[in-house]
Amino acid sequence: MTSNERVVVIGTGLAGVRLARRLGELGTPASLIGEEEHRPYNRVLLAEVLAGRYSPEVIALPAPAELRRGRVTGIDRAERTVTCADGSVIAYDRLVLATGSNPVLPPLRGLFTEDHELPEGVHAFRTMDDCLGLSKAVRPGAKAVVIGGGLLGVSAARALALRGAQVVLAQQSERLMEHQLDPAASGLVHRHLTDLGVEVHTECRVRDVRCVGGAVRSVEMADGYALDADLVVVACGVHPRVGLAQAAGLEVRKGIVVDDELRTSDPYIHAIGDCAQHDGVLYGLATPALEQADALAELLAGDATARYTGTRSLTRLTLTGHDSPFDLAAFGETEALPGDDVVQLADATRGTYRKVVVRDDRLVGGVLVGELGTVGALARAWEGAEPLPSDGGPLLHLLTNDGGS
Repeated sequence: MTSNERVVVIGTGLAGVRLARRLGELGTPASLIGEEEHRPYNRVLLAEVLAGRYSPEVIALPAPAELRRGRVTGIDRAERTVTCADGSVIAYDRLVLATGSNPVLPPLRGLFTEDHELPEGVHAFRTMDDCLGLSKAVRPGAKAVVIGGGLLGVSAARALALRGAQVVLAQQSERLMEHQLDPAASGLVHRHLTDLGVEVHTECRVRDVRCVGGAVRSVEMADGYALDADLVVVACGVHPRVGLAQAAGLEVRKGIVVDDELRTSDPYIHAIGDCAQHDGVLYGLATPALEQADALAELLAGDATARYTGTRSLTRLTLTGHDSPFDLAAFGETEALPGDDVVQLADATRGTYRKVVVRDDRLVGGVLVGELGTVGALARAWEGAEPLPSDGGPLLHLLTNDGGS
């Protein structure tokens, strides 16, 4: 593309803001459109705002100069324009969809009012408005039920406990964060939450949200057991926001399909972040979104060789407790296959756990809990995918050397 082309970016999350900022630095200013009223912010840190550790201003992102508030309602690919809810029409030469994702709201009885709104006391946990609504509602002693024991549910449960709520976490599968962690690490997360006063129920399916006068009163499980609730947080994952792309006739599978130039099926429209599906993968994590934004910025600023070839992403979570933080990191394949070699080190006294999986002399994954000094060196060894020395000494050094980050 040429430097005088009009670039319009829809979405003010991490991906959209990063792209607009990098384009500005590269001399190719972009128009950024976002529907949230708040200043752009780092969604990853919302749990820290809920916990009272940060104010909303602390997690604000440096906004680009050209930021427009509004909701885009349609894309006219023939005219290369987008239409906003206020009737305004914006022309583009290149359009970038950074529309992010929406929370998954499961089909539970009582979850929605007749107006298809969440009842009073029931909250998703995806946006700043969700976070501020929860912060306003929570109080010491409040009975809070968190539905979902993934990364988001664990973060929300910890934050509410730190605010003094009586928290019950209901997880449908047999353990917490089962997509990222192995059973031992999941058990340590379970123990950490329990130490904070969270009551954790696994293999527990929620059936019904009971409301009286439009406000939540209890949550009923599939076995009929009911939990009193002043607050309910639905943290059942997210799904890509692809409505605009679908309505415009772009190719959509789980997400908006993009190639190595992050182009959709329309060569003048790109997609990045949670809404984009690259090489069959939906990441839904911050690091891939930022890497996609950086690659696309180079491409749109005139570097014809710039490409995005995928991200080997690492999940990192810090849970701040009453006396000491609880850190964990997971990357790659944390469960071994037949024939894999596994190295594990555990220290119950220090609450640390380290495990790596080696396949064909290559590090294919690992999970670390507590004292994460080694995570940087291990992650680099994994990202490099280089064969490990046959004597195993350097690997043991990586696992035990706390200065490895």
